[in-house]
Amino acid sequence: MSALQRSLSRIPWAYVARRLLIAIPTLLVIITVAFFMMRMAPGGPFDGEKKLPQATMDAINAKFGLDQPLWKQYTDYLWGVIQLDFGPSMKTLGKSVNDMISDGLPISLSIGFLSMGLAIVVGTTLGIFAGLRQNTAGDYTVMGFAMAGISIPTFVSGPILILLFALGAGIFAVGGLGTYPNIGMTFHNMTLPVVTLALPQIAIISRLMRASMIETMRSGHIRTARAKGLSERQVIMKHALPAAILPLVSYAGPAMARVMTGSLVIEKIFGLPGMGTYFVDGAINRDYTLVMGALIIYATLIVLFNLIADVLYALLDPKVKYD
Repeated sequence: MSALQRSLSRIPWAYVARRLLIAIPTLLVIITVAFFMMRMAPGGPFDGEKKLPQATMDAINAKFGLDQPLWKQYTDYLWGVIQLDFGPSMKTLGKSVNDMISDGLPISLSIGFLSMGLAIVVGTTLGIFAGLRQNTAGDYTVMGFAMAGISIPTFVSGPILILLFALGAGIFAVGGLGTYPNIGMTFHNMTLPVVTLALPQIAIISRLMRASMIETMRSGHIRTARAKGLSERQVIMKHALPAAILPLVSYAGPAMARVMTGSLVIEKIFGLPGMGTYFVDGAINRDYTLVMGALIIYATLIVLFNLIADVLYALLDPKVKYD
């Protein structure tokens, strides 16, 4: 049996199926609560300082179905979601929510995926280094940088990186998409937002891995491995790391969903039209359909990434059983 077949045989498929089935009513509850909360809030998407003529308001409400009873609006919207149609944007004329999501989501996913990848690689390396050198100068240095990374918000670190590496050294672009629209994101203009978004995650992961590594190196199975005469490298790579990395897997699931669905601060600082920007602009403008579409995408990704984290946990730790 190959390694791939052994890994697939250890995946708790029944548990995965149950989680996916549970996700359906979970998303339904989220959609229902969000839908009625937005409708119950005072005001509407077409309210402004200057009131529109009643005939115009009636025509707009009829176009978007806002003249229908609330239960009818809900069932119509739910039927559209089932067909993966999130409806037209109420504030951006000529664009559907699906179009806006297809424009913004790839940008947020690209930045988020690269940021989390960078954070996991660098944070894990630093955390292992600090954990194996507890209470040394190297440990204190890494934890000092980690505390700085946690303490400094991205709306401070982002402009600092722009001043140093874009406006100062001229190595990277200030932000935005590529020079040509069909190129999209490039290394030149995506490096700074990726690094800015990764910095706090690097700090968190390094602290998490340090604590986990220290605890693991003191555990009984590590003492047993050393007693068998294994080299320190074998002890660390084969016995300590698989156990120490488990808390990171639990953290990475929701963190991945949170980072990959867009960061308003990062997208605003670097001029990126991602999901975070669309979500907040939709909330400010009371664009019901845009907010609902973004919320559904967020909830779906959180469910999926948490499920992936649970499956990885089961693969890394044979003692974990999902009945």
